[in-house]
Amino acid sequence: MWFRRKSSNAATPAAHTKPSQVRKTGSQQSQEPTSSLRRVRLPVDLLERGMIIIKLDRPWNEVPVLFQGFVLSDDSQADILRQYCDWVLVEDEEERLNPILDRVVLRKEMATRPLPETRSLAEEMPRARAAWNQGQQFIDKVTRDLESGNDLDFDEARPIIKHCVESIQANASAMFWMSRIKSRDAYTAEHCLRVAIFSIAFARFLGMPDKDLETVGMCGLLHDLGKLKVPQSILNKPGTLTQEEMQIMQEHTILGYELLKADSKLDPIISDVSSHHHERMDGQGYPHQLADWQISRYSRLVAIVDSFDAITSDRCYKDGLSASDAMSILYKNRGQQFDAGMVEGFIRMIGVYPPGSLVELNSGEVALVVATHPGRKLKPRVEILLDANKNPITPRVVDLAAQTAEGDMVREIAHPLADGAFGISLRGRIQQLTAKSFSDAF
Repeated sequence: MWFRRKSSNAATPAAHTKPSQVRKTGSQQSQEPTSSLRRVRLPVDLLERGMIIIKLDRPWNEVPVLFQGFVLSDDSQADILRQYCDWVLVEDEEERLNPILDRVVLRKEMATRPLPETRSLAEEMPRARAAWNQGQQFIDKVTRDLESGNDLDFDEARPIIKHCVESIQANASAMFWMSRIKSRDAYTAEHCLRVAIFSIAFARFLGMPDKDLETVGMCGLLHDLGKLKVPQSILNKPGTLTQEEMQIMQEHTILGYELLKADSKLDPIISDVSSHHHERMDGQGYPHQLADWQISRYSRLVAIVDSFDAITSDRCYKDGLSASDAMSILYKNRGQQFDAGMVEGFIRMIGVYPPGSLVELNSGEVALVVATHPGRKLKPRVEILLDANKNPITPRVVDLAAQTAEGDMVREIAHPLADGAFGISLRGRIQQLTAKSFSDAF
């Protein structure tokens, strides 16, 4: 991607191009505009072949497409627009646009619903755990290869990300649960994998097409590759970095970009994200101090997930903050550091009590959060494990947003608990759910 100074007419079609005179077939023969043609602004995820692209949400010369005002004639053009833009102005037959506009309304409604599930948490957990372990092994291998000077094989990442996508599509909470099992000593490997998982889930929540989920996952998995070449003494320094150390730290974006750019088989957006996931909407990020319209959609998405995980993770020199504290930081910095709309969407997806949180109900029962409800943030679906007297019971799933009163009691979350409270740990519950499929322990 090339970055040039924004020109005054960059966001308008070229003077010689009259989009309404371009045939839907993509030929350059002219035809008279008809009264049924209509121009509308569409989310990039709803673009279809044959539409005439009139205007982008950023300057034309900031997106690697060849023409200003062109007919969307193949999938690769749509792929590029989805990676860099949020919306475009299109022209098409009104009859064809009407059902697509109905889908715009449906997308807004979906933002208030939980991620769809095709399998229960118990059914999906073994596959999620297997994908998680494969992901850790891949990052560990990449680390060893870099240390030894061996060639990097990113093809090995593709089936791992594919398995993560399949698991998230079946039941995202299973991978969310796996992501909450954290180790200070394995931060780098786990961080890359968690960012991949949450990026896939977030992209799905935002309504991105299924074909984009694997690319988003690869962006998340490899976004911090350059940090594997930064000295550990700087990565794990407990105190404030000096100006020189900070400069070395920030170079991880360029180092990662160079490693990924060297592999011609990788989608260019993956190296773009590695380079730009620390850019800011206010232009104060690094390494290029890009303006908001220069930051790709995927980079803005990964930036939010990357920061959320960094804030909530324990490091060798600090304890992570709670998810609610992390949400507050993201929200406070929306529009300045982060894309405001994406931050609000991420908060809806994660919820006040993220999947895997241990909570005590107003009934005195103890439960693990199974899944969140974007439209009812304080009423997730929970799995009750202890009764009011803190005695173990047969696990029972209750949807707090859809429950009916038992006697005079309507269950609500009274307060969160630390993992391990009353002898209940997320790690232990995962082991129970996967015991039939795995004999190895964490």
